[in-house]
Amino acid sequence: MKILVLNCGSSTLKFQLIETADGGTERKLARGIVDRIGGPGSYRFDANGDLFAQTTASVANHEEAVRLVIDWLNSKPELKAIDAVGHRVVHGGDRFTQATLIDDNVIGDLEALCEIAPLHNPGAVSGIGAARTILGATMPMVAAFDTSFHHRIPEHAALYAIPYELSRKHKIRRYGFHGLAHQYDIARYAQLVGKTVDRISAVTLHLGNGCSATAIRNGQSIDTSMGFTPLEGLVMGTRSGDLDPALVTYLARKENVEAAVIESWLNKRSGLLGLSGLSNDMRELTAAYAANPRARLAVDAFSYRARKYLGGYLAVLDGAAEAVIFSGGIGENSPLVRNKILSGMEWCGLHLDDAANETVIGRDGIISAGHSTIAVCVIHTDEEAIIARETARIVGG
Repeated sequence: MKILVLNCGSSTLKFQLIETADGGTERKLARGIVDRIGGPGSYRFDANGDLFAQTTASVANHEEAVRLVIDWLNSKPELKAIDAVGHRVVHGGDRFTQATLIDDNVIGDLEALCEIAPLHNPGAVSGIGAARTILGATMPMVAAFDTSFHHRIPEHAALYAIPYELSRKHKIRRYGFHGLAHQYDIARYAQLVGKTVDRISAVTLHLGNGCSATAIRNGQSIDTSMGFTPLEGLVMGTRSGDLDPALVTYLARKENVEAAVIESWLNKRSGLLGLSGLSNDMRELTAAYAANPRARLAVDAFSYRARKYLGGYLAVLDGAAEAVIFSGGIGENSPLVRNKILSGMEWCGLHLDDAANETVIGRDGIISAGHSTIAVCVIHTDEEAIIARETARIVGG
């Protein structure tokens, strides 16, 4: 089955064409990105080294972006004849607890969810609409949700300590995000060590421009750092992560702005960027670590927050965690950050192999010492593979 996986952001469209077969095997046929949709954009498509790229292109909306992808795939005989489309959707709310076949009712529900995920869901809804317009409503399409992996988090971990009636009335809870990444990471780790997923308990640290930690017991998420929105939890590229909620009204009063403006600052001007005043890119900050005090502050604060969550989730798992798994752009590629997060964790039997930590970059690998009682693993996350699997499962049903 040839599955086109679409991952639409507010101004980007990433895709992969994945061929699935019986037995769970997958073959990547093509991939690419359309960037800066709605402005002076660009695109880059690749099929096994056959590159098609444009550095300047006017792409007005998601429909044009999807049409660019479909037209390119149709121009290649070996890539055309798509069987199904899988869409990444960030927020499924309490309505979608697993991947689901898309129909008109599902689209209506997704549009309603844009209210609680205004930064993420509108792009996905636009991408779904564009794909249905171009490929027709009869093309099977599946929505896979970043929140689904976390829907079984127990109530005592999922609910905020606000009046219970308000939580129920407004469907307020910790939904968690990056679920597709955490789901892939634990499945890939299980594959590497030759176990079934339901026998794995671990802490996953998905660290990129957005960051989250998840405690996984027997293959199931039981707690995660992101909450009602992706703003909660770890220090991120431009997001603050955890803070005192009273700061919102305090800053609004002091700066004479609406609370919505402060929320925007917490999402777009905070995190690594806010602390460093330099960049939200960890590569730039680690390069400036020795010479720039604020770059050093940002990296140290980022690592400290992650280490706090790691220690907390090791406790949540009652000492049953067999692994700590790093993924995401920072988790996969920054030995310095991994070292700073794990430094001093020998008390729980966790020992890093410094040489392995320096050499395992951008690929799967074990970076813990041989005598470590908790393995440390780097996983190159492939969210599209999870979406393709879920799409094949539902469409092939």
